[in-house]
Amino acid sequence: MTHVILTEIAASISELKANPMKVIASGKGMPIAVLNRNKPAFYCVPAEAYEAMMDLIEDKELLKLAKSRIKDDSVKVSMGEL
Repeated sequence: MTHVILTEIAASISELKANPMKVIASGKGMPIAVLNRNKPAFYCVPAEAYEAMMDLIEDKELLKLAKSRIKDDSVKVSMGEL
């Protein structure tokens, strides 16, 4: 059975247990797939990459909110009225 691995770097759980910082360093700041019996068990994501992902998620949610508010009825005013 094949499995999709969404990273360029993969390591076994045994490698991670033996030397976690070496495995993390091998990703050079990018996520690493951690495999259990050649199947992805989880992804090890460095803090900077995780923060960037969370920022993207937040931006997407804000964009969705902004688009929903554009559809709402709005009142047009001129610069002089402000």
